[in-house]
Amino acid sequence: MTHSPEKICNKLVVEPASRLDLARRDPSDRLGFAGKRDAELRLAEDIAAMAALQDVFAAVATHALLIVLQGIDAAGKDGVIKHVMTGVNPQGISVHAFKEPTSLEARHDYLWRAQNALPERGRIGIFNRSHYEDVLVTRVHPELLEEFRGEAERQGHAFWRERFEDIAAFERHLTRNGTVVLKFFLHVGKDEQRKRFLKRLEDPNKQWKFSASDLQQRAYWKQYMTAYEDALSATSTACAPWYVVPADHKWVSRLVVATIVVAALRRLHLTYPVPAPQMRALLETAKQQLDA
Repeated sequence: MTHSPEKICNKLVVEPASRLDLARRDPSDRLGFAGKRDAELRLAEDIAAMAALQDVFAAVATHALLIVLQGIDAAGKDGVIKHVMTGVNPQGISVHAFKEPTSLEARHDYLWRAQNALPERGRIGIFNRSHYEDVLVTRVHPELLEEFRGEAERQGHAFWRERFEDIAAFERHLTRNGTVVLKFFLHVGKDEQRKRFLKRLEDPNKQWKFSASDLQQRAYWKQYMTAYEDALSATSTACAPWYVVPADHKWVSRLVVATIVVAALRRLHLTYPVPAPQMRALLETAKQQLDA
């Protein structure tokens, strides 16, 4: 049984300074849950807990929470956002999807657009894909590096190692300044991805999700897995760890993300702000006026 938040975290975390081997991580792992119904009951509890914790989180406004979701096409990133955040106050959350850089973004360093999308204290931010695209998709398709391609080819792995160091330093800076960083890699198997693509093609209500690039990128499966192993191994730190989430069963991945988010919020031990004596006096005066 792997039901407690601590056991789930320990089982799925990428230990700092260790080498991740995705072939040894089972994307169909159910983590000890009997089935979908069992997990959905637990998910409902976590969603309710998250809603209550978010209220205190927003009221105190001493921390921000950044949730990073990475995964190959059809891994279930959109579904996680939709189902896990269903009970959260939308005023306190923002979702940013990182696609091909705009012309403005391309004229800045690759972390610039991530910096601009960070949540402020008291808010939850979700990166649907993230700054990691610049060590994943560009690693598989170096032509996207444009003016940096020559440098990447000359330096080889050293080029990517420097980017890994930059990202780790960026996330360390965030955590030191009050942002909780949770990073999830939704690990879906190649056969399960094929099934999801077929389902999109067969369902008129889901055909809009499919694009020709989905099949094109699937041809680079092995290269993407290597890129993920390198990036996650190099950037999973004590302050901003990576969790490899089994994603063949969507109900498992959604529950895992919810459970880890709730556990992280609880570890902050936040309580509602207590008014200072002068403010309490003002509140009492206001109450008396309203009662009258």
